[in-house]
Amino acid sequence: MAIELTKDVHERAVQSIERYFEQIQGERIGNMTASALLGFFLQEIGPSLYNQGVADAQARMHERLQELDYEVHEDEFGYWKHPAGGKRGARG
Repeated sequence: MAIELTKDVHERAVQSIERYFEQIQGERIGNMTASALLGFFLQEIGPSLYNQGVADAQARMHERLQELDYEVHEDEFGYWKHPAGGKRGARG
């Protein structure tokens, strides 16, 4: 699965790469070089980040599903557990 960015996100990422090289590395790189570097990162490293995100989401969903039993569980056959010995509301 290829990771694709929207046009706006792609442009902002390219600008960020250009800024990084200028301010941190002390050299200017062109728009095409920054775009090529972004493409490399998306192809080479992007799947690892994507897969980690999916794994994190799965783990969180698993946690929430385990909590679901506690949040919505209803005890079964609780009639006889009432203080009145099951006679609550019964005629007898």
